[in-house]
Amino acid sequence: MYDDPDNVETTFNEENLSEYLIQAKWAEMVELKKSLHEIYLMKGRNLDLLDIGIGDGRVPKHLSKIDEIWETIRKYDAIDIAQNCVDLSTKLVEDKGIQDKVNVHLLDAVNLDVLPDHYDVIISTWFTVGNFYPDRFSFEELTLGFDLDNNEKFETIFRKAYTKLRTGGEIIIGSLFIDNEPTRRKQEEAYRNFGWTIITDERDSYTASEEGWWSQRFTRQRLYDYLSFVPREKISFIPLDTYDFSMMVRIRK
Repeated sequence: MYDDPDNVETTFNEENLSEYLIQAKWAEMVELKKSLHEIYLMKGRNLDLLDIGIGDGRVPKHLSKIDEIWETIRKYDAIDIAQNCVDLSTKLVEDKGIQDKVNVHLLDAVNLDVLPDHYDVIISTWFTVGNFYPDRFSFEELTLGFDLDNNEKFETIFRKAYTKLRTGGEIIIGSLFIDNEPTRRKQEEAYRNFGWTIITDERDSYTASEEGWWSQRFTRQRLYDYLSFVPREKISFIPLDTYDFSMMVRIRK
């Protein structure tokens, strides 16, 4: 997906994004700031944070401009599976002079257990989590109606993330597509705007393209199933709009 540096620039540039995606991005940021403040007050000390899928570095870029939030973060570790994203976010960190807190590493999230530290907050923002598709899925041999009752990659990543979370900490999934027909159509429209060829239809709970892009949609029940190792009362859902397009998920330990 992000192996081509042109894809990185194209998909992160707001001029190329639908208004729905842009609004979700900023609604997510508002809720993320609130969440970090709440966790800081609860912990009573500065936070160690892990960012799964830092992308272009948008989150530390904006948080570092808000002293009241940035001062509550002691350490900001970040990973990404794409070297192009690591390069882009590392440059941003250096340009912004925030390398004293932010460390970016090339790492597949399925290997989170190799990280030596534990964290107060683990975040994954702006629909990144919906890109965690199972290894058994093939773009070349797509079967419409592909079974997503189980998503082994999703479950592996968040089981490992949960073990990396300190007691009283939270995983914050910044935004997820909500599984419904209007959202599916909005996803397809966004894909077509990028010039991608869609290979899925209304039978699927995700949108995928010939070019290797994938974005899953979620219901609350599907998330409860994927996160079966977390007590349900520890999972909360925050709508990011009034039209059932996207939601934030907070997972407490």
